[in-house]
Amino acid sequence: MDSTLLLSIVTITLALIFYTWGVFSEKRTGTIKKSHILSFVIGLVFDTIGTTTMGTIAETTGGSKLGLHQIAGGSAIVLMAIHLIWAIYVYRKGTENAKHQFHKFSIGVWALWLISYFLGAFLGITH
Repeated sequence: MDSTLLLSIVTITLALIFYTWGVFSEKRTGTIKKSHILSFVIGLVFDTIGTTTMGTIAETTGGSKLGLHQIAGGSAIVLMAIHLIWAIYVYRKGTENAKHQFHKFSIGVWALWLISYFLGAFLGITH
């Protein structure tokens, strides 16, 4: 296996681990904390590194520059960024009720991100 591909797989999987931990830790505690936001940041960074690296692989191997795989990966990054921005806002300025309800938004974004994760894995395996 190419080391660049391995880097992509590892970083995107680390994104999955950190993002999942942040979302479900937030749900378990019932409110949003700095540690959850940090986990979202780390997940976003790893996902961006992995997705960018996968894009580089696709370009150098003559793959599609804008196919379903790329759209799914880009959409996942956008969703994670929106989620992070909203998490910071709710943490800093949100009401206590908003902080306790934030996990509903988090789980929805996480589920959409997870679809993108598995779609990317499936498309990567089949190509």
